Amino acid sequence: MAAAFVLSPASAGADGRERVVDLPLKGGDHQRVLYLKPEDAWATVVMLPGGAGNVGIEHDGAIRHPDNFVVRSRALWTDQGVAVVIPDTIDRANLRGQRSSPRFAEIVDGLIAFASTPSQQPVFLLGTSQGSIAAMNGAAHAKPGTLAGVVLTESVSRMGGSHETVFDAHPDAVHVPALVIANRDDRCTVAPPDDARRIAAAMTAAPSVEVLMVAGGIVATKRPCGSLSPHGYYGIESEVVNDVVRWMRQHTR
Repeated sequence: MAAAFVLSPASAGADGRERVVDLPLKGGDHQRVLYLKPEDAWATVVMLPGGAGNVGIEHDGAIRHPDNFVVRSRALWTDQGVAVVIPDTIDRANLRGQRSSPRFAEIVDGLIAFASTPSQQPVFLLGTSQGSIAAMNGAAHAKPGTLAGVVLTESVSRMGGSHETVFDAHPDAVHVPALVIANRDDRCTVAPPDDARRIAAAMTAAPSVEVLMVAGGIVATKRPCGSLSPHGYYGIESEVVNDVVRWMRQHTR
């Protein structure tokens, strides 16, 4: 990803805080992101969604696939003074099987650089489900001093259709504080909550690693790994966001 970023918005949201930004990539391509920044922002979180990663951010700010936890909860973060960067996939590509690659680590590094550019505030990575693979990989390869911490939620830790897990994303190379969150009621077979401590233990170089177990959530889908289920914190979004924000504040002092 290029070092210089085009910060002028493609479109502004109705509340004036949401912007669609097309980031230039090497080779002339662009990656679209949704950027939300409250006036009192004290930190920024780069949100890495799960599934195929295709959020479907339109030029006017409309989102075709809004159900993922990191997309659905964005107003909860900004209400607490946290700016949010949500990346879309490039050319609507499917990210399954690519998130632990060196190329994707470069993409996440560019997102961290973009998140740092407007304000110089602390930047955190947060990944959910398949997106936790991307967050682990990004944290493992982040340039020193650019990242305040990484949050892994309902992480894919067992091999499934994507043929990669968080353990393929170099957890032993993470050198920033980490928070691992798991929902006891998650029934997703590739993200069992009992693996949370195994994930934490794999980050041997991190200065601190905390495991947080939560419970609850509404089942509104037949897919146990779906966003509208305990795996996606459906119905307990506020609780999880509050927990993460408290942890972030502890690592921005």
